[in-house]
Amino acid sequence: MDTAQSPLIAPFVERIRAAAADQTPLRLRGGGSKDFYGQSLQGELLSTRELAGILSYEPSELVVRVRTGTRLAEVEALLAQHGQCLPFEPPHFSDNSTIGGMVAAGLSGPARATAGAVRDYILGVNLINGKGEFLSFGGQVMKNVAGYDVSRLMAGSLGTLGLMTDVSLKVLPVAPAETTLRFVLDEATALQKLNAWAGQPLPLNASSWVIDNAEPTLYVRLRGAVAAVESASQRMLAEVGGTRLDDAATRADWAKARDLLLPWFAQGFARGDELWRLSVPQTTAPLGLGDTLIEWLGGQRWVFVPAGNTEAATKIRAKAQTVGGSATLFVEPSGKHGAHTQVFDALKPPLDRISAELKRQFDPANIFNRGRLLADH
Repeated sequence: MDTAQSPLIAPFVERIRAAAADQTPLRLRGGGSKDFYGQSLQGELLSTRELAGILSYEPSELVVRVRTGTRLAEVEALLAQHGQCLPFEPPHFSDNSTIGGMVAAGLSGPARATAGAVRDYILGVNLINGKGEFLSFGGQVMKNVAGYDVSRLMAGSLGTLGLMTDVSLKVLPVAPAETTLRFVLDEATALQKLNAWAGQPLPLNASSWVIDNAEPTLYVRLRGAVAAVESASQRMLAEVGGTRLDDAATRADWAKARDLLLPWFAQGFARGDELWRLSVPQTTAPLGLGDTLIEWLGGQRWVFVPAGNTEAATKIRAKAQTVGGSATLFVEPSGKHGAHTQVFDALKPPLDRISAELKRQFDPANIFNRGRLLADH
């Protein structure tokens, strides 16, 4: 049977074709855990929750194929039974988080700087485009005729290119050893040490610098072979001075960091502030933007500013661009999705042209998640 005509897929194909015919915008949605993310939410709801289930899993091949409406927690639980994981630690934000939302948002957790991003683990994808055509990418043919790796293009597209029905993901074994070290270091010194350690053969996996209980604190997580983790721990503690934390307790803290649940985030949200995410080169010096939480060995920086403060937003975006980075209005507590400012940085030539052409090819009627990436789409 043609996959597009299967009892599970056919209703989605028909709905999309009808929407394209009368140009009705559709809002693709899995668990809704990332509804806060993006420029705006528009269109009739098209839920992917019926597209649930793990289609195949070969632990020896390190590959899992999953329908996009499957809960992320369900997949991670299955992998854990076989001592495997999604190394990029995708955020959940809710128990309802789905695999489709994980790929569409393209967000990665604390290990991003060393383990890679969501897109690095996508092997293939099946999707329905804006014409109601069922398309398959990946496997033996990873690129289309234009040279684009279509499977990985889905990561971070926020559902604007098509409705993914299932994805194939590369997984990896869980590291044999893990530990977290704590150092009392000011921001500049912490960044200098992280950059120095990143250039050495150390099993660095994640980092977080924050003012913790009025004390500037750097947390570094090591993962890898038992001997490597033990040797690195002793070396780093001897070099800087610090403490080795209880592994069980810190696992919960890293999960909270992944889902923006640490006290630092809670305090900012309680004030009703906007949360900005800056992606910058890891070697970037302190940006002078006030109270900041720094992850990814210096590459990701979180900053809270008063809601609706356009002057502060402009300053943040300018600072990020000056050092060759970008800034995103990640969470606006009002739920207005960038009513006061643009959520994402505008694309520069020729990326803007390429992005527009991809959208035109995949979704010519502009029905999918209209306005989610750009306010004028």
